[in-house]
Amino acid sequence: MSKSKPKKKISRRKFLKGTGAALAVATAAPKIEAQTPAAGVATDAVPRSMIRVTVNGTERRIEVEDRWTLVELLRDHLGLTGTKIGCDRGECGACTVLLDGKPVYSCSNLAVWADGRSVETVEGLAQNGGLDPLQQAFIDHDAPQCGFCTSGQLMSAKGLLTRNPQPSADEVRAGMTGNLCRCAGYNHYVEAVLAAAKGGSR
Repeated sequence: MSKSKPKKKISRRKFLKGTGAALAVATAAPKIEAQTPAAGVATDAVPRSMIRVTVNGTERRIEVEDRWTLVELLRDHLGLTGTKIGCDRGECGACTVLLDGKPVYSCSNLAVWADGRSVETVEGLAQNGGLDPLQQAFIDHDAPQCGFCTSGQLMSAKGLLTRNPQPSADEVRAGMTGNLCRCAGYNHYVEAVLAAAKGGSR
């Protein structure tokens, strides 16, 4: 009877170590290759477009790279940092702005798509040094917790009240379903929107 060869022990650590080394080798080649541009190819030639966009009531003409997202334009080039970047993949709603009055994820829209259109950000809500009634209702109902999602929540709520000035609680929930709150302050947001719709903060 022949003796069977002893099996090699494979630990999770060794497996992951080997996998990591293989991945490093696999990803190194494309990186090295990418550093050597083909002859006559301009590596810094990024298509650009001149767009005209109305932001918070002010018309702007600005040259943008065609690859910029709307949130990049707003935050990095127009200084409107009230619009937040949460997930950068169109899932959390922190970057919500109004595009022609409709709530959209600005991380999922290219800046060039806003050409000839109107964009409203959270900075455009307050007027003449006074808060928008919706902002005041958010404060009075303790809606903001950590505050990171608040600007997106405000813009979704603003879009909702513009198209439906007297929504029901269920309509508010449906209208803000695209905005995540990691602090789970959803009931406060709903109460605040309903209060603003009634013309009072409480």
